[in-house]
Amino acid sequence: MSLLSVDNLQVSFPTPRGRVKVVDGVSFDLGRERLGIVGESGSGKSITGRAILRLIRPPGRVSGRLVFDGRDLAGLSERDMRKLRGARISMIMQDPRYSLNPVMTVGTQIEEALRVHERLPRHAMRARVRAMLEAVRIDDPDRVARLYPHEVSGGMGQRVMIAMMLIPRPSLLIADEPTSALDVSVQGDVLRLIDDLVRDHGMGLILISHDLPLVARYCDRIVVMNAGRILETCPAGALNTARHPYTQGLLAAVPQMPETRAELPVMERAT
Repeated sequence: MSLLSVDNLQVSFPTPRGRVKVVDGVSFDLGRERLGIVGESGSGKSITGRAILRLIRPPGRVSGRLVFDGRDLAGLSERDMRKLRGARISMIMQDPRYSLNPVMTVGTQIEEALRVHERLPRHAMRARVRAMLEAVRIDDPDRVARLYPHEVSGGMGQRVMIAMMLIPRPSLLIADEPTSALDVSVQGDVLRLIDDLVRDHGMGLILISHDLPLVARYCDRIVVMNAGRILETCPAGALNTARHPYTQGLLAAVPQMPETRAELPVMERAT
């Protein structure tokens, strides 16, 4: 049974020349598995993730069918959607510097993510926060919980964001470029952490990224998007044998180790 079903999703925004579709007829099903959505910047990846959570506000328009765990998301009231967000579906944003509240300690913000959806005694809530910080491999969680966002490193800030999104124990996690603001040395640690937590909790994962090799390493299936449309879907292990010319072009543009080509291929554009 599908955890999430997306059918003919369309998202448009107004421009001086009329409305433009930034997501155009996207359809896919997701079980309790790891699905990667890849493509260049502007391909519609992040907008797709936000549309699933109904975070597209006017003048943006969203149409299509979104069914999560048997419930039609389009038919839910905003109050019901607020109950669903975080508790059942969580989203890790790209950069914790812009997602965390600068005037609240990280511990208070993680508590708040839990308090919205569960009523627990204060000591039980603090114990959950401490356990979650330990789960995301933060040493000395009591000290870190007292810090403000500007006092933590980029890698630790991303771990705090992961803790915030996972503490309500959601069924689906949408990770939007979760390592884009991190050093290469830290990216692998954060992705392995997300992978371990998803596996341990039997969650569904949508990993949004422009990094094809990275997504192929951590996902079961891959969806390739361009100009708001899905061009190809394939098992992660078969990415190198993808057939669509656009996917082949993306793969060819990835630097190799060692790099023997005199010139790195680029995507050709029609003028």
